[in-house]
Amino acid sequence: MADEDLPISPTRPRPPSGRGDLILTVEDLHVSFPAEQGVVKAVDGVSFEVCENEVLGVVGESGSGKTVTALAMLGLLPRTAKLSGSVRFRDQELLNLEEKELRLVRGAEIAMVFQDALAALNPVYKVGSQIGEAIKVHHPEIRRHELRERVVGLLDLVGIPNPADRADQYPHEYSGGMRQRAMIAMAICNDPDVLIADEPTTALDVTIQAQVLEVMERIQDRTSSAIILITHDLGVVAGLADRVLVMYAGRPAELGDVETLFYRSEHPYTLGLLASLPRLDQDEPDVRLHRIKGQPPSLVFVPPGCPFHPRCDFARLPEPCATQIPELRSLDDPSHVAACHFSEEVREKKPEDLRPVVGS
Repeated sequence: MADEDLPISPTRPRPPSGRGDLILTVEDLHVSFPAEQGVVKAVDGVSFEVCENEVLGVVGESGSGKTVTALAMLGLLPRTAKLSGSVRFRDQELLNLEEKELRLVRGAEIAMVFQDALAALNPVYKVGSQIGEAIKVHHPEIRRHELRERVVGLLDLVGIPNPADRADQYPHEYSGGMRQRAMIAMAICNDPDVLIADEPTTALDVTIQAQVLEVMERIQDRTSSAIILITHDLGVVAGLADRVLVMYAGRPAELGDVETLFYRSEHPYTLGLLASLPRLDQDEPDVRLHRIKGQPPSLVFVPPGCPFHPRCDFARLPEPCATQIPELRSLDDPSHVAACHFSEEVREKKPEDLRPVVGS
């Protein structure tokens, strides 16, 4: 049976045609941690695929499982974490690899830009030496002068001024935006096939954010690497991503290409996130931004049924929203799936429909 004839599994949505070769496949990934109150289900059945030269945006509120998913792929979780499912890089299963084998993949084939650059960089070593160390781990045969040239070239590539001088400086001598760019330089030093960027624009002003995103676009043009962009900023996703995975309470809520997801959302959570964004192209002084009611649930005590139902304006209670967990399903496009019992109804709404009028 040909691959295109296989039925569409709820845990394996079919990617759109015309994309490059498949490099990374995450299927039914579960991650849990023991806690005093019970078991924290940080990731609960996440599946997605990433192809060459593609940008996948992963969005959701804090605590939705975005970063844990990335750390699980790289084997960077603590020993107390329990994992199940599958993470395949090309034809290699990563979850079963020993640490020694995983180190050959981590940093060389799959690299990560961590969220807090100041904490990720060692304060007692010069930035250039830290980037050089990341190169030497995978290329011990490289000569000293070649290593120096490569480090300076990487700093120049990510837009750091006077890269030869900056290579000999310490992290505290860099600005926040420069530290973030130095982290990107370290992540791409071995030309990885997959680059995971965890909140690369957090705590940066708008101008620096634009510079960091421009660097990432430049890197992808140069290396053709796939990028997994973890963020809560839908504006960043709209400008950079090809496809978007929306996560809520450790579960996938919606997955699809960026244009379809922004203009034809099929999950109430996605629609609520879009309705909470200000629109610079519309002048509506009498309309307020939408506010998603309530708070994200505890991952120890996730509500029964759909985890979003206590905050959902489309919920039908008690049946089915409070009793049945909705599976990812497609309405008419196999590459666009959503986990909602009433996707047909949600798709008919626009973000503007959720925004209240002042005085109402």
